[in-house]
This record gives sequence, C-alpha cells and structure tokens, in this order.
Amino acid sequence: MSPIRSLARPMLAGTYVFGGASALRSPGARVEAVRAAGLSEPEKLVRANAATMLVGGLALATGRLPRLSALALAATLVPTTYVGHPFWSEQDKAAKQGQQIQFLKNLSMLGGLLFAATDTGGRESLPHAAGRLSSRAAKKASKAARKAEARLHP
Repeated sequence: MSPIRSLARPMLAGTYVFGGASALRSPGARVEAVRAAGLSEPEKLVRANAATMLVGGLALATGRLPRLSALALAATLVPTTYVGHPFWSEQDKAAKQGQQIQFLKNLSMLGGLLFAATDTGGRESLPHAAGRLSSRAAKKASKAARKAEARLHP
C-alpha cells in the first residue's frame, strides 16, 4: 500500500470510529433526532448505524476490505446527515448556519468515501480492464477479417 493510502485511510476513518463508539456508548440525543424524523425503532437504528460506523471505520483504517468499508460508511453517512443536520428546518439564523456547515462537511466526507470506495490501490479497475480487453479483441477481429478478405479476394 502506498504511503498516501496508509495515511489517508485512517485519517478518513477516524471520525467514524470515534462517532460510532460514542453513539454506542451514549445514543441519547441521536435517538431523539431519529424519533423526530419519524422513523420507527429509533434506538435500534442508531445502534445499527453506530456499529456499522465503528466496524467500517476500523476496517477502512486498517486497510481490510477498504472499498467495501468505504461504501458501507458512505451508506451510513447519508441518513446520518439528513437526520442530524436538517438546516432547511432551522428558523434561527445562527443555528441554520451551523447545521449547513455540518451538512456540507458531511457532504465533503461523503466525497472522500466515494473516492476511497473506487480506489483500486494502483491496480487496473474492472471497467478499464474490460474496455482494454474489448478494444484488443476488436483489433484482433478486424485484423482476422482483413486477412480472411485478402484470402477470398486475392
């Protein structure tokens, strides 16, 4: 693994490890936010989200299944951001600005997770490999067709 990846993954994962552990220890305010959003069984949802954040964060930080863990963390971040930072419903200008900042911070983190989810570690991606192989096959087929044509019409 490159030095950049070795440094970046734990840096990105730290928020999720800390947040997940914190939510498992003390889910209180988060449960109320989920309840206020109208979702059923808010404590179970908060604990499941927290466990996913903790396990996914640890996996990303240690480089174990980094693409899958980044994708799982991205999946937890979407509802967390929507429920946790509803700036659109704030009436107080200062509170609204604070929620917007947190919302945009989470959006930035989502972007980082999407980068991590698509990072191939320097190896060729599947779409790129498929394109390269299909181009090569098309060239070979074209060459074979030209040869066959030349044999039929000398």
